[in-house]
Amino acid sequence: MALSDLLYPDNPKRRQELIHLHQELLDYMSTNFHATNELAGVLNEHLGCTIPHIKMRESSTVKENCDIIIQAMSKIQCQVQKIDSDMKEKLEPVLYQKLYDIKEPELEKIAIAHKVFSVVLGEATSTAGMVAIKLIGSDLITLTVGKLVSLLAQIGASVLGGISIVILGLGIEMILHAILGAVERNQLLAAVRSYEEHLAQFKAASEKYQCAIYEVTSLVRHQAQ
Repeated sequence: MALSDLLYPDNPKRRQELIHLHQELLDYMSTNFHATNELAGVLNEHLGCTIPHIKMRESSTVKENCDIIIQAMSKIQCQVQKIDSDMKEKLEPVLYQKLYDIKEPELEKIAIAHKVFSVVLGEATSTAGMVAIKLIGSDLITLTVGKLVSLLAQIGASVLGGISIVILGLGIEMILHAILGAVERNQLLAAVRSYEEHLAQFKAASEKYQCAIYEVTSLVRHQAQ
């Protein structure tokens, strides 16, 4: 038993909490990588985008992986803004306003959007208009992605950012050394609190992001059947 454990008997429990929270953070990050790739795939296939897929780097830190997701999300945001610009440029003002009018039937909006993409792309899939409307007419990009990007930036800048994502395989003492540099009760408590605070917000934002993407991708799959 380490000397710090003799001085602070609750340290072993805190260590286990830290390991569990770290793994939970990585699990949500991994799911966000997958969800982002799914959305990029839909944009590439149906709206003529060229967003590269991303991969979680096991040899990198939490911050470096946060930055990878942030960059991919920023590219998606730029593409959706371009879609909106294309709509505004190609449509009469009255038709463009219909895309954002909650009283307008969604099928009519989809037909309008598809007509634009048939012109922009030369040839558009039958689901192009539907995907465009789901993206520009919802808060997926303006709110959901923006919130998640903000939280990822906060996590990357926090004490968690410098931790390697594969550090779990190095053992408890190495995890604590990497996070804290020393095993002291107050540092452990501060690290656990930091994890809990960031993770609570990150989980909520991640789940909303994943649900929004699932709504788009499930409609695409249904359309393809």
